[in-house]
Amino acid sequence: MVKKMGNALQEFIAQETSAGIILFCAAVAAMVAVNSALNPHYLAFLDIPVAIQFGGFEIAKPLALWINDGLMAIFFFLVGLEVKRELMEGQLSSVEQASLPLIAAVGGMALPAAVFVYFNWSIAENINGWAIPAATDIAFALGVLALLGKHAPVSLKILLLAIAIIDDIGAIIIIALFYTAEVSSTSLMLAGVGTVILFVMNRMGVVRIAPYVLVGAFLWVCVLKSGVHATLAGVVVALAIPLNAKDGSSPLKHLEHILHPWTAFLVLPIFAFANAGVALAGLRISDLLAPLALGIAAGLVVGKQLGVFGFMFLATKVGLVQRPAGVSWLQLYGLACLTGIGFTMSLFIGNLAFVDPEQIETVKLGVISGSVISGVLGYCLLRFASAPDSSVKTKPA
Repeated sequence: MVKKMGNALQEFIAQETSAGIILFCAAVAAMVAVNSALNPHYLAFLDIPVAIQFGGFEIAKPLALWINDGLMAIFFFLVGLEVKRELMEGQLSSVEQASLPLIAAVGGMALPAAVFVYFNWSIAENINGWAIPAATDIAFALGVLALLGKHAPVSLKILLLAIAIIDDIGAIIIIALFYTAEVSSTSLMLAGVGTVILFVMNRMGVVRIAPYVLVGAFLWVCVLKSGVHATLAGVVVALAIPLNAKDGSSPLKHLEHILHPWTAFLVLPIFAFANAGVALAGLRISDLLAPLALGIAAGLVVGKQLGVFGFMFLATKVGLVQRPAGVSWLQLYGLACLTGIGFTMSLFIGNLAFVDPEQIETVKLGVISGSVISGVLGYCLLRFASAPDSSVKTKPA
């Protein structure tokens, strides 16, 4: 059983490594497109009008918004599946297992937000971006960790995965509570009906995926029209998918297995290509030091380190949790640096926080610079981290 879980984890990490490389290439492609003669074509591509109409009902958006509202709903659906599995039988299924990553994730969301607010407190138009540096990009972070090979013990990878999943839960809650526009009560009521139908199907033992997809599509449209961000519909649908069927199969794990490569190698790279382009023409050092960009970058680099490592260190010293077996403090500090790779989720929240193109460009600058610094620093620390003192007896968190 342990061997099977180990193989599954190694397969997952290997896939995340490749996904991280593809994601990096997509971001570079966006940068090249924005800063070359391709710029007009790139912007025209993202502005292509796409509409779905049925009688008097119509959803019409430019392609960029279909990517952010539609494709990313698939990503959040996968996140919901992973969260449900981990809560029911994975690394978050018991208090003992969840304590260390939960404490680390709370610190890793609170301190970056506090750092951002420190730099932007007096600038009212910027303050809505407080949650941008609180996010962690699991594909990039695990990808960097996997590149370290034997220098990164499996327990470190498991801890990073658990922190990132809790971080995703936090991001979902933040989006629902703080980045919701004016709400349409009628659409929200219809979304509630769709949610009830989903969970009734779950309780009745419906295991076929097609009914969940059909009701999920209805729910997505209702949530889109309600003013609540449409990607949250993906999470709701995921939580209704049965983990285990009476015949011993797992619809949830089956869907997760099918969707993971599509999300990692298509959905997220497309999102990165559509959102990571930063115009470098006329870029000055002062732009990097602007409160919005500096607050995001400092939140990802400084806030994440202080939050994740600081909370783990203090919780360990007061006896709330124990340091994972075979992991040194320097390795935990390197892991804390890797959680500062915000990229995908930070860019996503940035698009929710601001509508002004100039602010969004500044957000991209802060996210990319902070993520790059965090990734390089984390890699270097973990690459040269010494083995923990063998005299220290620890247990898995």
